Amino acid sequence: MNRLMSVLLAGAACAASAQAVVVGVDQGPAGYLAFMNVFELPANGGGYVFGSGWGVADLNASFDNGAGTLTLSPNTIGDPNPFWYTPSGGPGAAGNKIMQANLYHEVTDSMSGMSVTFQGTVLSNTFTSAHVAQIFIRDFAADYSSSVDTFIPLVAGNFSITQFTIPGAGRHVQWGFQVQGVNVWSTDTGPYGTAVIATIPAPASLGLLGLGGLVAARRRRA
Repeated sequence: MNRLMSVLLAGAACAASAQAVVVGVDQGPAGYLAFMNVFELPANGGGYVFGSGWGVADLNASFDNGAGTLTLSPNTIGDPNPFWYTPSGGPGAAGNKIMQANLYHEVTDSMSGMSVTFQGTVLSNTFTSAHVAQIFIRDFAADYSSSVDTFIPLVAGNFSITQFTIPGAGRHVQWGFQVQGVNVWSTDTGPYGTAVIATIPAPASLGLLGLGGLVAARRRRA
């Protein structure tokens, strides 16, 4: 048997024996985290400006638990400063930054070295070309200095993505949604579209499967 075949068979054996996690789209906002990255417009060089944790509502992520939906909308900033808008903030103003909104769950340690599958249903996506919406699983090093990522476009219909996470203490596994595009004044979001995703009650959204059944429990960081 040649070396390449040995490597492929070993990899397949590891994948087959890996513990498996299946996660869905919980109702919220409890248990969700939010992070915003801000960039200059491409016309201004597109450079990174800053990133920080935000409130879920500040991402324009709206949960309707009665209807079982999550609606993602373009990001808005109420600050009229020219840093954010040209010539300044107000109805009809042009956004002056690219905002990358991340809405996600995160666990530390409990999903390391596992096969993680994130699945659900996108009911609609009417975002225009001004915004790009994606679904992701991300596996971060303990200090967040690096990550291994799986992204797919957010399109209407059922979705399922799987990533084999790296074993190691302190690693952070995230799954959720990202919307990136120009910031929009709050009264002007309608023409830019939205995305609507089906949600399910939190206890039903996580299945942890091992070779013999249940192997772990979900951990959330508030």
